[in-house]
Amino acid sequence: MEASKEQSQGRLDKPPRSESFPTDETAITVKDVTGRKHGLDKRSLDYVLRSGLAGGLAGCAAKTVVGPLDRVKILFQASNPQFAKYTGSWFGVFTAIRDINRQDGIRGLFRGHSATLLRVFPYAGIKFLAYEQIRAVVIPTKAKETPIRRFISGSLAGITSVFFTYPLEVIRVRLAFETKKDSRSSLSRICKQIYREQGRDVAGAAKSAESITGIIEQSRPRSGLANFYRGFAPTLVGMLPYAGMSFLTHDTIGDVLRHPSIAQYTVLPSTALSRSGGPGRPSRPPLTAPAELTSGAIAGLVSQTASYPFEVIRRRMQVGGAVGDGHRLRIAETARMIWLERGWQGFFIGLTIGYVKVVPMVAVSFYVYERGKLWLGIAS
Repeated sequence: MEASKEQSQGRLDKPPRSESFPTDETAITVKDVTGRKHGLDKRSLDYVLRSGLAGGLAGCAAKTVVGPLDRVKILFQASNPQFAKYTGSWFGVFTAIRDINRQDGIRGLFRGHSATLLRVFPYAGIKFLAYEQIRAVVIPTKAKETPIRRFISGSLAGITSVFFTYPLEVIRVRLAFETKKDSRSSLSRICKQIYREQGRDVAGAAKSAESITGIIEQSRPRSGLANFYRGFAPTLVGMLPYAGMSFLTHDTIGDVLRHPSIAQYTVLPSTALSRSGGPGRPSRPPLTAPAELTSGAIAGLVSQTASYPFEVIRRRMQVGGAVGDGHRLRIAETARMIWLERGWQGFFIGLTIGYVKVVPMVAVSFYVYERGKLWLGIAS
């Protein structure tokens, strides 16, 4: 009898087997949509492929929703002469969309969209899977999950994705910048045009030949593959606050919406109990559609505001071969040009349409990604 009590007491003293979320971010156990429990290694090839697929689909869905707004925003940012009259008002955005539709039809509103999807699927896929992988390294345990670590994880994920997909972004912008009615842009024609563009480097020619900076600038290729990376430097600089603040804000708002006091209104009831976490590692149950969309929308607003001046500079650099004398613009030169043309307001031109676009885009992106992870059985 005593032995039986000791054995029973021993079983009680042993810590229970973890069936939900251990403190290690790289190895977790989850339930898929069928309710079956299975182990999940975040560093496995299976997890990488599934998270990349979910991210790619999320990016395509988000970009399709805001395709017309995206094209008008590019025309505003790049100071296209035919659309300068529309800038400066809310109604200008919708007037521009109406006129494009009248002139070129629906195809005009989605000009360059094929290049957008070609770029955004790998871009979003790499961004989200990179975030999951980098987050698992930077935040190995729940105790180390701080805002700065979330920000760093998001920033590094954004830089990783943009490095691999930037040439496709340049092609997309150039396709969207075309406004001539008789222009029938094609990927091959635009690629050849960008590759062959040569222009006199005015700023470089003004430098002293003895200057080390001048020698470096004069030795840089003025045509070829380098043209596909126009505006890459400000993109990297702008990606730090954009991706960092986007993921940080989304995760932070998600934590707020999962607070026990309001969880009954914001968390999916079918998963709130079945996915309860173990000691030291509270779970992140899926949010309801309104809560998830709200979290993504706020993340988009914050990140867009923080990075928009860099985006304006980048757009102007990307279309440098399509306007002016075609020479490759630098960050400082482009910023000075914008300042002389419009002052500080020039760095925020198109921000109105940016807000109109970014709310549904980021909201849809995070919503589809989170639901995609749930459908693919990798939600954590």
